[in-house]
Amino acid sequence: MTPAPEPRWLTKREQDAWYAWRRMFPLVNAGIARDLSQDSGLSEADYDVLSVLGSTDGHRTRISALAELMQWSRSRLSHQLTRMEHRGLVRREEVAADARGAEVVLTAMGVSTIMTAAPLHVESVRRHLIDVLTPEQLRVLAEVGEVLAARMGVTRKS
Repeated sequence: MTPAPEPRWLTKREQDAWYAWRRMFPLVNAGIARDLSQDSGLSEADYDVLSVLGSTDGHRTRISALAELMQWSRSRLSHQLTRMEHRGLVRREEVAADARGAEVVLTAMGVSTIMTAAPLHVESVRRHLIDVLTPEQLRVLAEVGEVLAARMGVTRKS
């Protein structure tokens, strides 16, 4: 039996980067989520669904496509859509051409909600992240995010 390879311990610089990430991510996310809840009464998941649907043609898409776009399981999305349906933000519709398919559609209330929430949300994102960093830091952050997402098989759809 061969011995396990020696661990590749983090250097001081690598450890500093890791600890900075571990501190930064939850703090920034929590600040933005708190503002979103206070400003709009929405959860991060609510906002994610509304904003993605709001950017689709006709404010509708197949549920399976939405799950893929959001990198969510169908089960997680289904539970989220049920909660949002009860609040009148979205509705599910069968696809006439495909009896197995279903679409999710923003309701008028859903459109109104995302249109009201988006400006407040972007101000929160600016306050907690964008306006805190220099243009060079933002460039590097975007680059790092793209490298990590690509490593995990996620490509940006823009």
